[in-house]
Amino acid sequence: MTTFGAHAFVWIGDWNTENGNHAIASAGKAGFDFIEIPMLKPHEFDAASHRAALKSAGIGAVVSLVLPKDAHMPHEPEKAVTFLTAVFDKMEQLGSDYLGGCIAYSLGTLTGAAPTAQERQTVVDCLKELAADAKRRGITLALECCNRYETYMYNTLADGREAILAVGADNLKLHADTYHMNIEEEGFYQPLVNTADVLDLIHMSESHRGLVGTGTVIWDDVWRGLADAGFKGRLVLESFAAINPDLAAATCLWRPPNEGPEVLSTQGLAFLKAGAAAHGLD
Repeated sequence: MTTFGAHAFVWIGDWNTENGNHAIASAGKAGFDFIEIPMLKPHEFDAASHRAALKSAGIGAVVSLVLPKDAHMPHEPEKAVTFLTAVFDKMEQLGSDYLGGCIAYSLGTLTGAAPTAQERQTVVDCLKELAADAKRRGITLALECCNRYETYMYNTLADGREAILAVGADNLKLHADTYHMNIEEEGFYQPLVNTADVLDLIHMSESHRGLVGTGTVIWDDVWRGLADAGFKGRLVLESFAAINPDLAAATCLWRPPNEGPEVLSTQGLAFLKAGAAAHGLD
């Protein structure tokens, strides 16, 4: 069954206990099934408080992240594994069983060259270890593919699928994002259909990161692709109403979005539900 979520950055620009609980309450009030929580600093994450806030809001949570710059997995595999293990611990305390995002690389880390075979192999080896640990804890992982200006490691959905198949873990899935697809893919429809066997979560994000349906993403092709892929996973609204300095530096978002949090969330959810219903995904 398809479920509808929203990234916390729809409402807030930085995650801390107060801001996070505000975002959780806002997601519940707006009618989402779950919120996507950016766990960028697991050692500062107040899992007990956020677990209570989720229960009060009556919604679930998935977690996402980007690896710290000093834990870029292809170059610092041990640091990456240590960081992600700490995230797993916090997820268990939170009561979340799903981790997506840039779990294999640091966003904004570029080498000036394409990924080497050794870099890709290091990631596969690490993800095998991490997926086994995650499975013991009942956690599903999802690898996100981002555009060439933010990472050199995995840019297309085909890149991500290749890594996932190489790892060979049934709890490692593919995390797509229409913003990145708009830059990297040769269309929206075929890449979604071609990766149907591993696709499990998709960021529904506009070309300018604002209100979905007001940019250049060809949404009809996205919906047709998801329908023909038999998608039954998580649809996540990803619009950025407020941006923290780290996110701005990594994603090069220098100006505010075209709408505020209330419009981004309410109209965004209505857009997702209408599209899903029209294409048999609800």
